[in-house]
Amino acid sequence: MLLFSWFEKRLDPFPAAEPVEPPKTLVAFCVHYTRGAWPYILFDAVLVTAIAIAEVWMFGFLGRIVDWLSGQNRETFLQTEAWKLAGMAFIVLFALPGTVWLHSLLNQQTLMGNYPMRIRWQVHRYLLKQSMSFYQDEFAGRIATKLMQTALAVRECVIKVIDVLNYVIVYFLGMLLIVGSADWRLAAPLGVWLVGYILLLRFFIPRLGKVGEEQANARSIMTGRVVDSYSNIQTVKLFSHARREASFAKDGMSGFLETVYRSMRLVTVLFGSLYILNALLLFSVTAMALWLWLGQAVTIGAVAVVIGLVLRLWGMSQWIMWEMSGLFENIGTVQDGIASISLPRLVEDRPDAKEISVSRGEIRFEDIRFHYGKQKGVIEGLSLAVKPGEKVGIVGRSGAGKSTLVNLLLRFYDLEAGQILVDGQEIAAVKQDSLRAQIGMVTQDTSLLHRSVRENILYGRPDATDEMLVEAARRAEALDFISGLSDASGRKGFDAHVGDRGVKLSGGQRQRVAIARVMLKDAPILILD
Repeated sequence: MLLFSWFEKRLDPFPAAEPVEPPKTLVAFCVHYTRGAWPYILFDAVLVTAIAIAEVWMFGFLGRIVDWLSGQNRETFLQTEAWKLAGMAFIVLFALPGTVWLHSLLNQQTLMGNYPMRIRWQVHRYLLKQSMSFYQDEFAGRIATKLMQTALAVRECVIKVIDVLNYVIVYFLGMLLIVGSADWRLAAPLGVWLVGYILLLRFFIPRLGKVGEEQANARSIMTGRVVDSYSNIQTVKLFSHARREASFAKDGMSGFLETVYRSMRLVTVLFGSLYILNALLLFSVTAMALWLWLGQAVTIGAVAVVIGLVLRLWGMSQWIMWEMSGLFENIGTVQDGIASISLPRLVEDRPDAKEISVSRGEIRFEDIRFHYGKQKGVIEGLSLAVKPGEKVGIVGRSGAGKSTLVNLLLRFYDLEAGQILVDGQEIAAVKQDSLRAQIGMVTQDTSLLHRSVRENILYGRPDATDEMLVEAARRAEALDFISGLSDASGRKGFDAHVGDRGVKLSGGQRQRVAIARVMLKDAPILILD
């Protein structure tokens, strides 16, 4: 266990570095999220190279053993070849298993879990600070799916290139060397096979990659539709639309299944073609080896080695093809993820942004304009001053821009013209987190976190004491109903969980929990939307 634990701790799954906007190209994206893991990945490549060389060398040594057995005197065999046999035994029993063990520890314990978790951690923190418009244009389930599947796909792309391609290249070159050393003519069928194999890859793999990208997008759409129905289950039941939602999800599932069918058709034709190519290779190499042996150009050991290597290549070629198709499917998944993840934040802190200082709470909107990117509408040339200590109510028809005004004050969007000042400080020039820390807000649609009542209220001030927590709940007139709460796991009171978005509480109870959270935050500016 200590050995496993040591390898598991080599790569930090939660790097502290602040995430930046990811690159938009495949290779740059993978390289960006592999930073910190390169020493282990390169060492992994060295181990894979050593394993491939050792496995090819064993075939060559077995051929020599066949020649020894067919041509040497049994009485003197051990005396003349003892050291070579002992060296072979050491490699087979100790060196190669030790290398394979080390590779497994590095691959399984250090990389397989920690590497994709590093990616999830960095992408998640980047997305947490994405602009509000990003989340308004996407399914939450779709975003989560892309986060999870992109992290795994990056790992598979990098590991397959390092492990599979590296192993295959070294193994094939070693095989050509051993076969060619017996007789160069035996290497000719291998060369022809390689050309045919590359042509198969070139034809099928890009097509599988394209379908893989479409499949990843269809999978995230399917997941997003299902999650959307579950997230709004109350609305579904209120309107008795279970069948409608099932049909909505079925469309997404059917779209995903269509990409699966297209992918599997390509795979079927690919593996059928590969089987024919491998059969031709085995026949041609065996026939040539027998012809050369009859002409006394090669030994029995060489024939055994060549046929053994071809049979090994037969099995490997299918594995390689499967890995390559998986590689391009994962490339498609990464490219699909890049389209959603590698987007700039529309609202960013300036490089010289400072912490805001609020002592009085004066708010000024000076000739502001905001149209959600359109030519006109919403807010046009609005000026408004809210003096310290004032309670101001903004009244208007639905869609007049009341909530938009609040969102602009919170800097969920940047103004198209004008400026907003808090205590004389332009909000575009201060850090967003520091600005929002000075504003307490209760929204129209209060969605609570799927956590305990305690955690939801403490969200306003994580370092608050239990006394402060209880006092905030009392001031919000939430203490009575909180004391009577319980959940399916037997947790009660402040420890009871409220369900997804607070579904276990009534609308009024959710509002009171939200008010308690804002009271605990005790910000100098309070907004009730």
